[in-house]
Amino acid sequence: MRKAFNYIWLFLLFFSFFAAAHAPNQSYIYLRVYEEAGIDARFELNIREVNKVFGTNFSDDVELDKLQPYLKSIREYLLNHASFSSVQGDHEMIFKEVGMRRLGMGSFLLVNFHLSNMEKVPDDLEVNYNAVFEKDDTHRGFLIIEYNWKAGIINREAIISLSFTPEQTSDTLSLTDTSVWKGFVAMINQGIYHIWIGLDHILFLLALILPSVVRRWRDSKEPFPNSSSGSQIVKTGFITWDWYPVERFKPAFIYIIKVITFFTIAHTITLSLASLEIVNLPSRFVESIIALSIGLAAYHNIRPIFKGKDWVIAFIFGLFHGFGFASVLSDLGLTSEFLTLSLLGFNIGVEIGQLCIIALIFPVLFLIRKLKNYPKILVYGSIFLIIVSLYWFTERAFDVNLLVEDYLRSVAREVLVTLGLR
Repeated sequence: MRKAFNYIWLFLLFFSFFAAAHAPNQSYIYLRVYEEAGIDARFELNIREVNKVFGTNFSDDVELDKLQPYLKSIREYLLNHASFSSVQGDHEMIFKEVGMRRLGMGSFLLVNFHLSNMEKVPDDLEVNYNAVFEKDDTHRGFLIIEYNWKAGIINREAIISLSFTPEQTSDTLSLTDTSVWKGFVAMINQGIYHIWIGLDHILFLLALILPSVVRRWRDSKEPFPNSSSGSQIVKTGFITWDWYPVERFKPAFIYIIKVITFFTIAHTITLSLASLEIVNLPSRFVESIIALSIGLAAYHNIRPIFKGKDWVIAFIFGLFHGFGFASVLSDLGLTSEFLTLSLLGFNIGVEIGQLCIIALIFPVLFLIRKLKNYPKILVYGSIFLIIVSLYWFTERAFDVNLLVEDYLRSVAREVLVTLGLR
């Protein structure tokens, strides 16, 4: 048991090094391109990103007047971490009014500005952006053209033109070369990215995948296999299992794909309903249920809730995960005449991301399924997922910070510094 808790500690240390699950950690640059007046633009900075950079503790519902003492510092920071240039030279940012924008999972500070030294709109604009990366390497910056008559874009917020990462902080924006296809591909990339950084979604998938390479004898009509097959009977308190490993790769892989397909169908339904504003649920409620879904799926591995019907768990909670994905789309501000393509692209990206996760995890589990300790991996792995689930549920449902993740991140950083890796 002591060894099991050591494994759980290592898991927590590892996962805590990443960003909190499903946290909105993007900021945006919106451009409005006018043939005669040049380019007006604005930064949309997530308040949580402002907190990271300036060490503040503003809540998501902070009022603009509370930010006033920091506006000068924020503008100076943006001047030092973003720039624009073209064949005409450097284009200084002339700051204008500020505002606030409140979305499903947080608030954004709007810092408006105009680009100077622009006799005419250039065909290409060199953009540099390296804000927040020094505090959070999972942060992403996106540039979106919402108006450009020259390119046929009018009041459109559905096309991400450029994206910035710690590895790519500069790029060239063509102001004459835009297309719906670029926006569609960008949405596919967004779907892949958000399933990969959505630790709660990944852990839910893990809870579904763990039992995919074994079968419960009690759910089978076949006689219990003999011990030479590698089967194990585990009895620990209220847990009584009689697992036996699957024999062939293909049927087991098809089985988990079927289970994940029900998850896909479910979250596609609610993602569409929420994005079309037919059904909307409070973000706090949705995120709390998503956290709880991990624990219930893991508990189902220990004591079956729906005997022989793993797909039911995937479908029921997939509905809530869909509302979570809808919050992501809402935060991206991608709700325009291209909503259908945005939904399709995002869903395709999510499925690609899910299949990649399955392709990485399932073969490993299949290789170790006959090990004597695999039932223990299943048990202790599920217990670990239940602990994480209850932790996240408590934080989200009661809007509290239990500080465990902050502590583990600090420990992880100290370990990396000690090892000379950071």
